[in-house]
Amino acid sequence: MSLQNITLVSFGYFEKDILEKTAEAVATEFHYPVSIREGHIDLSEFYDSSRRQYNGNLLLKQVSSMPFSDSLKTIGIFNVDLFVPILTFIFGQAFLGGHAGIASLYRLGNERYGIPKDSELTLDRFRKEVIHELGHTFGLIHCVNPACVMRSSTYVEDIDQKEAHLCSRCRAELEKSFSRKS
Repeated sequence: MSLQNITLVSFGYFEKDILEKTAEAVATEFHYPVSIREGHIDLSEFYDSSRRQYNGNLLLKQVSSMPFSDSLKTIGIFNVDLFVPILTFIFGQAFLGGHAGIASLYRLGNERYGIPKDSELTLDRFRKEVIHELGHTFGLIHCVNPACVMRSSTYVEDIDQKEAHLCSRCRAELEKSFSRKS
């Protein structure tokens, strides 16, 4: 069976619009069909009470171990505060060159920072984060081009400054990786 699909797996409640518009952006950027599925896991197993956050490393391993046999790549979608031990928080992460990643909506909304809610901006940030993490699964590393979606983002302001697309250099790298696998 040929793996010709990217799967977004929602863990928790998300507005249908967020998932559908994110799936459209992913399909446009990577030229693969995108399916949306619901996933179910007990998030309490991943909660670190001393940090009051969820362990991104463990969640990524869990998503990676889930059987989505028809998927080329899988991204777990969450709305919880993620961390890895060496960072205060993360927006998402992925296995470089692997088949899985995770992204969280939790820190992407203006209201988290005492600024009025802006649903379109939150959606834009989320699309960029999902595309960024998928880029890592396709083997792309962080880019120095400030407009490239593969540029590293420590803060939401960093996400706001970049595009939702790969720069020409990253696009060429992605195309090379596709041609090596054909």
